[in-house]
Amino acid sequence: MKRTLILTLKIIGFILGAVFLYITLGVVLPLIPVSAEKTSDPKVIEAYILTNGVHTDLVVPVKTEFIDWSSKLPYSNTKSKQENFKFISFGWGDKGFYLNTPTWADLKFSTAFNAAFWLSESAMHCTYYNDLKIGEDCKKIMLTEKQYQALIKFIDDKFDKDASSNYQFIKTDAVYGNNDAFYDAKGSYNFTYTCNTWANDGLKVAGQKAAFWTPTDFGIFRHYK
Repeated sequence: MKRTLILTLKIIGFILGAVFLYITLGVVLPLIPVSAEKTSDPKVIEAYILTNGVHTDLVVPVKTEFIDWSSKLPYSNTKSKQENFKFISFGWGDKGFYLNTPTWADLKFSTAFNAAFWLSESAMHCTYYNDLKIGEDCKKIMLTEKQYQALIKFIDDKFDKDASSNYQFIKTDAVYGNNDAFYDAKGSYNFTYTCNTWANDGLKVAGQKAAFWTPTDFGIFRHYK
C-alpha cells in the first residue's frame, strides 16, 4: 500500500512538473525573436497572418504567376461555391478539433487527449477571402518572390495527396462559414507542435519575423506589434 502511494505521488509530481515546464517554455521561448531575413529583393507579394484568438492562419494570394491555389482547392468545395476571391488562408491543425469541436463547449476530453499526445490525424483548414482588415488579429506582411515560393512549398508539403498529387478534400458539414473547406494533412498535432507552431515555422521559412518556438498565437503576434 505504501509503495503504491509513493508511486502515485511520484507520477502526480512528474505530471505537474511536466505541465509547469511546458507552461514556462510556452511563455519564455516565444519571447526570443527570430529576425526577418535581410534581402535587397523587392517585396511584391502581399500576405497576412490572421488569428481567431487561438489559432493562427497564413493568408496568401489565390492567384500569382507561381501558383493558382483555386486549381488545387476548388471553389466548388465550399458551401457558397463563389469564385474569384483575392486571398486564401491556410490553417493546419488537429482533425478532431476541427471537425468535432465547433465551440469550446463541445470539446471532449478524448479529443483533447488524442490531440495532445499524437493520437489523432491532422487537417488543413482553407478559407477564401476578398478583403482582410488589418488590426490586432490581422497583420500584413510583404514577401519577395523567392520567399513566397519557399512558403508555397512549405504549405503544399503539409497536404496529403493521392497518387495524382491531388489534395484530399474532406466532405463534412463542420465548416466555419460559406467559403471554407477542410483537407487531409500530414503530421500529428500535439502539445509540442500546434497549429501556431506550424504557422510560426511557415513565417521562418518565408524569411519573416517569428518566435523561436511557440504553441500559441500570442507568441507570433507579439513580434508584429
